Amino acid sequence: MGISRAEVVDYLANMTVLDLSTLIKELEEKFGVSAAVPMAMAAAGPMAAEAAPAVEEQTEFDVVLTVCGPNKIQVIKEVRAVTSLGLKEAKEAVENVPTTLKEAVSKAEAEEVKKKMEVQGATVEIK
Repeated sequence: MGISRAEVVDYLANMTVLDLSTLIKELEEKFGVSAAVPMAMAAAGPMAAEAAPAVEEQTEFDVVLTVCGPNKIQVIKEVRAVTSLGLKEAKEAVENVPTTLKEAVSKAEAEEVKKKMEVQGATVEIK
């Protein structure tokens, strides 16, 4: 009578991932087929959303000054306050936009810096 499907499934369930990978390759070669699901089929299937890897939420942000605006002196003062740069370095940062003011900061800190800069008339991006 042979082996039942349940026995085959139980056998496969107890195999290591490496053993399963090897078995799949051997079956593909023997039968001249591919176990890969075509992308169109995968996207159309109900399991596609579950099978897709979860997108990691960004936790670190960069604050980039893109436009100084009309209040250059005020923006320089604010750049010094949020970055601890000296006057010369802050002036260069403001004059040579785009300039990264903060790197790898939290979203809250990035938003706070952006708000402070925008109050002075500057344009800031959070990346």
